Amino acid sequence: MHIILIAVTTLFASLAAAAPAGPAGYQAEIQMWRAARAARLKADGGWLTVAGLYWLKDGANRFGTAKGNEVVLPEGSAPALAGVFELGGGKTTVRVEPGVSVTAKGAPVTTAELRPDTSGEPDVLSLGRLTLHVISRGGRYGIRLKDADNPRRREFKGLRWFPASEASRITARFVPFDPPRTIEIPNVLGQIEQMTCPGQAIFKIGGTEMTLEPVLESPDAKELFFIFRDATAGRETYPGGRFLYAERPKGATLVLDFNKAYSPPCAFTSYATCPLPPKQNRLPVRIEAGEMYEGPQH
Repeated sequence: MHIILIAVTTLFASLAAAAPAGPAGYQAEIQMWRAARAARLKADGGWLTVAGLYWLKDGANRFGTAKGNEVVLPEGSAPALAGVFELGGGKTTVRVEPGVSVTAKGAPVTTAELRPDTSGEPDVLSLGRLTLHVISRGGRYGIRLKDADNPRRREFKGLRWFPASEASRITARFVPFDPPRTIEIPNVLGQIEQMTCPGQAIFKIGGTEMTLEPVLESPDAKELFFIFRDATAGRETYPGGRFLYAERPKGATLVLDFNKAYSPPCAFTSYATCPLPPKQNRLPVRIEAGEMYEGPQH
């Protein structure tokens, strides 16, 4: 995620630089940001291509289109038995069946140890229109399947948003924690991840003072990651909350642009393992800005 975030941040910076100054320029920036958000969802390898998540058991886990496999691939996409994932000692290896074409970074694969996504750059296997890679969550290992021809991707009609308003671009006071704190971030699997929180953002909505605590996705992260929920959740916005990034402040203030708040991957697929807002980031007010939710998408 960190590598993707750097690329996206660079893209948004270039888009902002291209937009004219003033209110019209800000509206243009937001529209370009939203177009990039939709394009990222629908891109090759985007969340709309995610077609499965299979948790591995210790030992052999067969993959292919046969229904008896532990990892069942879409009908017609691969042989009945394409190979085997072997899990043991926290390591996953793949063994490909003779005559089956599987590649990684363009090179043929017959057998290999696979790095999970927690390594920063997982080993991605390509099998026709499919890709597969290992994910690791709290000691569990699974195979995430992506399908370039996933129906969710083909049927995607775009995103809905609240009207962009400069009033939703809020300047907050940032109070650093010295030293930074470790806070608990739950996820949809019922697990808890300990993440670093460098400080607290304090701001007002409708005259009421609010606070949000961000986390860092890596020690050298250039942006703060906010996982929050407000009173629009379960109505106009995704019930599980939304995400927001803000530039890591160099001084006492930072900008929270809620026009760029967006739904987590779980809004688009049941095969994601999204973090959920910690209790201190569940706001009692409505934030009518950012991405809206159409209802169940999976």
